Order: sequence, then C-alpha cells, then structure tokens
Amino acid sequence: MNSNIKFCFRYILLYTTLCPLLFMSCEQKSTETAEIRGVYGNPEPFWDKGLNLNDLGVNAIFVHSGSINHEMVNRARSEGLMLFAEFATLNGKNYVETHPEAWAINEKGEKVQAASWFMGVCPTEPGFRQYRFGQLRDLLLEYDLDGVWMDYVHWHAQFEEPEPILPETCFCNHCLDNFSKDSGIEIPDGITSKKALWILNNHDESWRNWRCKVIYDWTYEIKSIIKEIKPEALLGLYHCPWDDQEFNSARRRILGLDYNLLKETIDVFSPMVYHRRMGREPDWVKENIQWFSNRLNIRKDSYPKVWPIVQAYNNPGVISNKEFETVLKGGLAGKSSGVMMFTTSAVAEDEGKTEVMKNVYTNN
Repeated sequence: MNSNIKFCFRYILLYTTLCPLLFMSCEQKSTETAEIRGVYGNPEPFWDKGLNLNDLGVNAIFVHSGSINHEMVNRARSEGLMLFAEFATLNGKNYVETHPEAWAINEKGEKVQAASWFMGVCPTEPGFRQYRFGQLRDLLLEYDLDGVWMDYVHWHAQFEEPEPILPETCFCNHCLDNFSKDSGIEIPDGITSKKALWILNNHDESWRNWRCKVIYDWTYEIKSIIKEIKPEALLGLYHCPWDDQEFNSARRRILGLDYNLLKETIDVFSPMVYHRRMGREPDWVKENIQWFSNRLNIRKDSYPKVWPIVQAYNNPGVISNKEFETVLKGGLAGKSSGVMMFTTSAVAEDEGKTEVMKNVYTNN
C-alpha cells in the first residue's frame, strides 16, 4: 500500500470515528438550550421601542395579573410568547385596612406593622381565602394563560432585605382555633400573648409544622382551581431563596416554606435570587441555584422544575452589565431549565442590559 493510499485510509478512518462524536456534541449542546428565557414585568417598555421580544431571544413573559389585558395577550401570542401571570397571593395591602378580621396578629397580641414595604395577611381567615380564590377563577376564565405564578406566599415577614424582618405570627383567633383543631392540642384560656407564649414554649415543633401545612394548603387549593379551569396550565412559585440553615432556619420556621411539602404541588420553583436586594455577591446566584437543584433533586426532564428570577433593577446601587450577565447565567446553573429577570423596564431602558440579555438568551 503506497503512502497516498495509506493517508486516504487513515483520513477516512478518522472521519468515520469522529463524525458520530461531532453529532453527539451538537445534540448535547442542543439539549442544554434554556427551556424558558423570560422577562418579568409589563412588556410594553420593549414594544414601545419597536422591539419584538422573540428577536431578543425571549420566549416567555411573566406579568402581574392586574396588568394583563387582551391586547397584551394577543401581542404576546403573535410573537410566539408564553404568558404567565404573577398572582399576589398573601399580600394583604389594601385588604386588611378594610377587613381588620384578616389582620395578622403577633405574639404580643398586637396587629403586625408593615414589614418594610410588605403587608401580609392572616392566611387562615375565611373571607380572605374566598376573596383570593375568586380572583384566581376570574383571571383563569378571562385570559388564555400558560400558567400562574404564586407570589408573596409566606406568613407575614420580609426576606428581601440584607437584614430581614421576621416576626412571629399569626395568633389571631382563626389561627389559634385551627391549630388546636388540626393538632389536637388544647390551648389554655387566657389573653392572646399568654396563649402565644404557651404554644412557643410547649409545642413549638407542632406549631411550625402546622404553619407549613397552611402554606402548602394554599398551593394545593390554587392548583386544584387551575386544574379545574385550565388543566394544562402550570403552577409556579416565587419564593425566598434561603437555604435550610440561614437566619436560624427562618425560611421554614418563620415563612412557613417547607420544600418537602411544596414539591408535591408546585410545577416550577422560581427562587427570588435578588443578590443586591439581599446584600449578596453576583456569584451567589449560581451557588444558590446549584444548592437548590440538589436540595430538591431537580431534573430538567421532569417536574418540578426550577426557573429562577434574577435582579436587573438598579436598587440598591447600579447593576452593571457584567453583573447582570453573571446573575443571568447564574440563574441557569445547576439543573435550572429557565431564567427570568426583574424587571422589563430596567432592561429595556438600558441598551447595554438589553444586549446582555439578547446574547445570553440566544446562546443558551
């Protein structure tokens, strides 16, 4: 066999060996494409600039339910976008002022004060539950949605601060009666502050478990309504991103968020990894999503899934283009299959951030 023939033979052998690997590499890359490349907020800031969101790599918009209208829905569908409604579940602002029976009560027997800018509500008050479930039904019947994202799903507190506000709640009569009935624990007579102290000193674990089940019940009821009216729609959850130990296990202990319960009802978890709001470094986003993926044993090919929401909004300080790129990519770490950013206006008004988003979304 002469040298030319040997060369050709070796070339053919090398080609046939590497070609399947090259195709496998291409296939592998395609499976890593982010399922959801989202924006949070009214999309009009982009549309007002004459931009189509799909040209920016966006395929989903997440919008506060009160901002949705039929014109928005039609425009989103014309661009091939998925539409998800944020549903402010346990935000009691503008409700408790006119319905004092729904005001959360602390361990001193007093009405809670607003936690920073957030005003929670008693999650067991029957009138408020009926009110919120009615709003959800109206929303699902009015608009063609791909899913509903529950927001403000925790007992009254504020976690979106470097130093969170973590009060003990709620010790209203609704909560005390329901806790006693559900747990089989008889609470001694006395004023509210004494009842609260007795519970915390003698039945703290049962109290914490019950509070987590109350939050879980909200997700269960809302999912049931979604499945009744629009069975194919997803149920998502915007939630505190703390791990199991942070702030003395406050995510479960105070907020009432038990991942072992919630993963039974939630289709998609959206950790609110607002690094600047919480006084963290940009790399924390990646670290958190990797931890969360492992904590819930997330798999990209099955539910529940994880689509984090990251911070683009300039408060506190200014989020640089590089910082925004870091947190946006960090949101796709671990077993995340999607990401979104807060907010549309923060990105639309900044050409640099718009370009960052486009580059990340069109290359993932």
